[in-house]
Amino acid sequence: MVSRGELFAECRSLIAKRDEDTADFDTTCIFQDFLGEKNPMFLPKEPVSDEKAAEIRAIAVRRSEGYPLQYLLGQWEFWGCNFKIGEGVLIPRPDTETLVEQVLDICRREKLKAPKIADLCSGSGCIAVALKKELPQADVYAVELSDDALGYLRENTTANGCGDIHIIKGDVLKRETSMSLMGLDILVSNPPYLTSQDMSELQTEVRYEPASALFGGDDGLGFYRAMTQLWKMSIKDGGFIAYEFGMGQHDDVKAVLEGNGFADVELRRDGGGIIRTAAARNVIENKPAIM
Repeated sequence: MVSRGELFAECRSLIAKRDEDTADFDTTCIFQDFLGEKNPMFLPKEPVSDEKAAEIRAIAVRRSEGYPLQYLLGQWEFWGCNFKIGEGVLIPRPDTETLVEQVLDICRREKLKAPKIADLCSGSGCIAVALKKELPQADVYAVELSDDALGYLRENTTANGCGDIHIIKGDVLKRETSMSLMGLDILVSNPPYLTSQDMSELQTEVRYEPASALFGGDDGLGFYRAMTQLWKMSIKDGGFIAYEFGMGQHDDVKAVLEGNGFADVELRRDGGGIIRTAAARNVIENKPAIM
């Protein structure tokens, strides 16, 4: 049998051939998952059974080929919660925690203890679950169209003690979906926002994620235009809309919001200093929306 230290070095070397910068992290995550220990290298001379070593080597090979670490592990952490994920659902990313923080700040400022919130394009449910965890009295709705993603969404809400989140299968770009949810205090969404050029230049890892959760039209703004217009009347007068978007899209998203009558647009930077989210107040007026 091989020791943990020997096996770690072997797997790290394999993964490092693809990405030296993440090799330590990736290998550690794999060992933590397959050995079930937080500090698997605390005992580097501990032997690993041949069967377990074969499993770990196989995962390291797939990672070295560019398969996403998160899918290999079958779960990923977001907002301190574990989310089951796999092909067919977008991988939760730390940047999206900025969106959750902004919505929570709105609730604190506006003294909304039991807001009605709709999370559009909910995917794994990471945003909906995080908000429900922080706002247990909130009435949270998670809207998703993909059958693959819906399976993970249902599993994740239940596993994280948020079984009372209302899950709706629906197309967020259709009026009947928006009309089914009225009187919202907050609409939140991390919709697809990659451009045609972005899609042609995707990293190998990202190519495994569902294109339907990534591609936002030629300029990446298709969902923002359509959703802002469709869902404006679902949000209370004085209620809020909050979006995540890609690097450099903030001015365009702000223009879409203001063109549809939203006011007081607040932009927020993520942990890397990139303007990542926007929130705005709904002002209901009898004037046509600008597309």
